Amino acid sequence: MISIEIDARSGFCYGVVNAIKKAELEMQKDAKAPLYCLGDIVHNTREVDRLQDLGLRTIDYSQFEHLEGQKVLFRAHGEPPSTYWIAQQKGITIVDATCPVVLQLQRRVRRCYLEGKPSNAQIVIFGKKGHAEVNGLVGQTNNEAIVIQSLEELDVLDYSRPIYLHSQTTMPLDVFEQIIKEIKRRMHKDVYFYYADTICRQVALRIPHIKEFAKRHNRIFFIAGKKSSNGKVLFEECKAVNEKTFFLSDKEDLQERMLPSAIDDESIGICGATSTPMWQMEELASLILEYYGDMACRI
Repeated sequence: MISIEIDARSGFCYGVVNAIKKAELEMQKDAKAPLYCLGDIVHNTREVDRLQDLGLRTIDYSQFEHLEGQKVLFRAHGEPPSTYWIAQQKGITIVDATCPVVLQLQRRVRRCYLEGKPSNAQIVIFGKKGHAEVNGLVGQTNNEAIVIQSLEELDVLDYSRPIYLHSQTTMPLDVFEQIIKEIKRRMHKDVYFYYADTICRQVALRIPHIKEFAKRHNRIFFIAGKKSSNGKVLFEECKAVNEKTFFLSDKEDLQERMLPSAIDDESIGICGATSTPMWQMEELASLILEYYGDMACRI
């Protein structure tokens, strides 16, 4: 018998749920008035397509700069001050869906930037260069913050000057702790070093959970958008503990060779990223159940 389990803790995080709810609510208010979204509301093509069918129009920054008097949703990742300034100049109505955790981090980075100015301090962001959230954080520092992605990039810092360190909310907690330890080791005596653990626990705590989930099953189908950085991290964590882990961006990616024989007694786990809707995981489970018929069950 083939058993199938969907990870109950996979799926959208609060920030994504909040952004999607705001988009749906705005479109319900006035179906005739267009609602634009600056960038993909979530890194999941199927969900973006679903919202587009409801009327949400995704635009990039060059298109945004040419809008006037329209309504634009700022997604959960957050935006730098310059984006708000453009909106004000263009008479754009902002529907702000910035995740509260990200908004709090932006304010903290801005405060540290102003506080560290007199001492020529360095604002350092542990995050992925070019990521929307990181761009929003760097914008709080007049684009002066230094972005590092790994321990190997710490040589760019000046350890004779004060350092204020923050992290993108979705980065690995263990690597952040290693970076803190290494900066402490390198800092010159009596030079100020401030760091804030700004990693979202709703995301960070998924790693130990999803590893345990992957261990419980014979094989794992991990669903995420190809552009989801969070999805890539969680997939690799699954793969590290269960070599029979398959990455799918949608149910159409499922191939017969990935499935166990119907005569095997195996368990299949289905999980996903913080940008993966639960309905997409349900679709995959239904497809697998249909394939096996009476030889499979949900647990």
